Amino acid sequence: MKPVIALVGRPNVGKSTLFNRLTKTRDAIVADYAGLTRDRHYGNGAQGKHEYIVIDTGGFEPDALTGIYKEMAKQTRQAVAEADVVVFVVDARAGVSAQDHDIAKYLRKLGKPCLLVANKAEGMTQGIQLGEFFELGLGEVVPVSASHGQGIKALVDMALAPLHLPEDGEPEPEQDPGVIKLAVAGRPNVGKSTLINTWLGEERLVAFDMPGTTRDAISVPFERNGQRFELVDTAGLRRKGQVFEAIEKFSVVKTLQAIESASVVLLLIDATQSVTDQDAHIAGYILESGRAVVIAINKWDAVDEYQRELVKRAMETRMGFLKFATVHYISAQKRQGLGPVWDSIAQAHRSANCKMPTPMLTRLLLEAVQFQTPKKTGMYRPKMRYAHQGGMNPPIIVIHGNSLEHVTETYKRFLEGRFRKEFDLVGTPLRIQMKSASNPYADKD
Repeated sequence: MKPVIALVGRPNVGKSTLFNRLTKTRDAIVADYAGLTRDRHYGNGAQGKHEYIVIDTGGFEPDALTGIYKEMAKQTRQAVAEADVVVFVVDARAGVSAQDHDIAKYLRKLGKPCLLVANKAEGMTQGIQLGEFFELGLGEVVPVSASHGQGIKALVDMALAPLHLPEDGEPEPEQDPGVIKLAVAGRPNVGKSTLINTWLGEERLVAFDMPGTTRDAISVPFERNGQRFELVDTAGLRRKGQVFEAIEKFSVVKTLQAIESASVVLLLIDATQSVTDQDAHIAGYILESGRAVVIAINKWDAVDEYQRELVKRAMETRMGFLKFATVHYISAQKRQGLGPVWDSIAQAHRSANCKMPTPMLTRLLLEAVQFQTPKKTGMYRPKMRYAHQGGMNPPIIVIHGNSLEHVTETYKRFLEGRFRKEFDLVGTPLRIQMKSASNPYADKD
């Protein structure tokens, strides 16, 4: 699973700028005043072959007792709890503050790998001007400039060093191909643990009516009709006595990691609350990760006909991008509608690992082009020659030809529909990549 790096520090030290630099995005809003970031913000980054998750947090006041600062401190504590490595960001130009001392004291107590990073250090001499930061008791100071991109590579290397990640080229342990890894994902309190307990026929997971009972993703082996599964209850097991008020109880990172490592994801939605923005965000991440997916609307027995109609309409409007997924209406508690879910999981897994012969793909491509020619853009008309499979889970189809960069998204969807119908691809994303042949006369006068 991807390691997790959490950025913490007092307001306006450049955490969001560093987040954007580490993720190579502009996802975090950056402005020159304090307190702009309040919630946790998650992003993916990579250096070489090593990928990681970065969490941006708001200004941290460990001893805040009231108001928005207490809520921001709660978010930061959750990010630190989820992280494998904590990057404590300080302002190299402003020097050490009393708030920096409070944060350092909190981090020292945790005993978690921590890296002290002095931001805004462009043009500064480390030994002389950064010496005062050693009094925080967190070891070596790493000078960086997030806005200028200086020292970022060294920062990532030092952050990942304690985690003993495999070297480039070193193979990671392979998953048993005979086992389907099934992650059950969804918002807190939609019935994930209850569903797995129902499947297992025992109280294997802690489940009661409190959102976020589960914290760390746990795996449970399971066999049905000769097929072996590894069931993953996302956001994981957390016993009642270990749920702390100070930490938000829903672990986003564990859910993201479980989704990425799964073969199939069962997205569970609460019928009593309809389809929420958070459901759509989780669905979007499943699609982005390329995982096969089955959707189950839980607590279907607890809503009337009017509410059921609202849920179905919400599915069409908010989950339209998952039209390829099968939808089931179930009650985990009353064991209703669970049988067909397994059939859809098996079908989604088969589709995600479907083998598509090159001759068949090429024939389908040429038939599709004959039926509907790609739209001409300016003086260019895309010409498609042949297609082959470029990967599985999710299936990738690579199309070769000329001027394919001008193929529209509408035409790609048309091709996707033809391929899906022919190979009966249900429950898995299908990615189509275009590769244009290089022009041998491009560099000649």
